[in-house]
Amino acid sequence: MKIYDFNGSKNICGSRVREARRKLKLSQENLAAKLQIEGVVIERDSVSRIEIGTRFVADYELLALCKILNVSPEYLLGM
Repeated sequence: MKIYDFNGSKNICGSRVREARRKLKLSQENLAAKLQIEGVVIERDSVSRIEIGTRFVADYELLALCKILNVSPEYLLGM
């Protein structure tokens, strides 16, 4: 599978993920643990890479992030 960049980033939700995570006072490690409980196999370093835009975010990961961070997909996508 080829992964494309959008304006130099592999995702458009990373900065919003970081913002929402910090608002909830969650560490990257805690967010990764909560994602694992939701069935998303991910480690802390992958959360970091999502936030800085160097990792692609799958649709099922986006939905799990929305649930954990208590935000809408539109918010994470900047809509």
